[in-house]
Amino acid sequence: MSPLSKEIWRLIVLLGLASVIGFVISELLACLLIALAIYLGWHIYNIHRLAKWLNKPGKFHPPEGQGIWAEIFDRIYHLQKKNRNRKKKLAKYITRFKESTAAMPDATVVLNQYDQIEWVNKAAQDALGLQPSKDIGQHISNLMRHPRFLNYLNRRDYSTPLEMPSPVSEHQQLNVRIIPYGQNQRLLIARDVTRIKQLEQMRRDFVSNISHELRTPLTVIHGYLESMQDEVDGPLDEWRDNLDMMLRQSARMQNIVNDLLMLSRLENEELKPAAREEVPVPSLLHSLREEAQALGNEKRHTLKLECDPELGLFGVHNELYSVFSNLVFNAVRYTPDGGTITLRWYRDDRGAHFEVQDTGIGIPPQHLPRLTERFFRVDVGRSREIGGTGLGLAIVKHILERHQAKLRIKSQVNRGSTFICDFPAESIVTYPQQSVIKL
Repeated sequence: MSPLSKEIWRLIVLLGLASVIGFVISELLACLLIALAIYLGWHIYNIHRLAKWLNKPGKFHPPEGQGIWAEIFDRIYHLQKKNRNRKKKLAKYITRFKESTAAMPDATVVLNQYDQIEWVNKAAQDALGLQPSKDIGQHISNLMRHPRFLNYLNRRDYSTPLEMPSPVSEHQQLNVRIIPYGQNQRLLIARDVTRIKQLEQMRRDFVSNISHELRTPLTVIHGYLESMQDEVDGPLDEWRDNLDMMLRQSARMQNIVNDLLMLSRLENEELKPAAREEVPVPSLLHSLREEAQALGNEKRHTLKLECDPELGLFGVHNELYSVFSNLVFNAVRYTPDGGTITLRWYRDDRGAHFEVQDTGIGIPPQHLPRLTERFFRVDVGRSREIGGTGLGLAIVKHILERHQAKLRIKSQVNRGSTFICDFPAESIVTYPQQSVIKL
């Protein structure tokens, strides 16, 4: 029998006993009222005991009870016991989390949905200058005021990390990443990349310095080889083939040095708004098409140009020319005789796009992610025969990044490749049709 059923029977028995006594003494109503008052008083007394027990957090064991109140006390006690066990487990998890994050070498900050600091580890105190005693509850933007960090925080796009100087020292470089989790909470992780940046700078300085040092002797050697080639009809006639080979190799080395110098300059400079200019892309592509036709004249390529004559860009003219020419000349070099190369310049809702499509040899899919690495070649022997340096696409990638643009590559082996440069909508310039060379 359930506790409720027992309690109902208890009430029935009590009222029945009161009815018998009332009938005997001829006071039925009075006896029933007294019985109900006693029953109600008993419940009020147990409610008082329950409230007194619940108001004493340190008292775990329930008071003794009878009937339904014994069941109520027992069930509440077991719920409290489960809750205490759950709290202990949660406290252990929180302690382990704090211990593990405190031991992390990376600065870690827990932010709530309002970007207020809830917790920091020891590394965050050292790298970010945060003090738990004062900064818990503060908005993170009040303590980290670097403009790049504020833009990164407000943009709410945390797919890529942010690099910025530490609030403690400008000589310390941090790689900052924000990771959303839970219910609108965020985990800010900052890693010290000062040493990596120093090594990268050393590598850039080395490449730049060695390229500068090689440029002068290569120029001298190439000049002497050209002078000697002019004498091949005389005493140096038997050296004709050797001189031609040395001239080609010295010219190739000069191209590599020039590309390395350009890469070093791109890596060490930032594209400032003041340096950007209006670039008439249609006329630039018109000139580039003529150069490509001259370069691929022997291969009898079909070169098509589909161009929006009113679409231009904000950017650096020489750098954009380098991007477009690298892609177009690569297509000319790697497209077999009689192939077709199509250049497209157009816009849509996402921005402006320059596309180079060829019917060349194509690129295996496993090589696509590495195409923009320095000196990476899919076919080393073929690239050397053609005269490539392995730096062209690396230069393209750097220049596009400086123009807030991206490079997309699509390719199928033996069917051709498509290289697409995507420029943001804010870089677009619109020209009146009559002011642009008609193509």
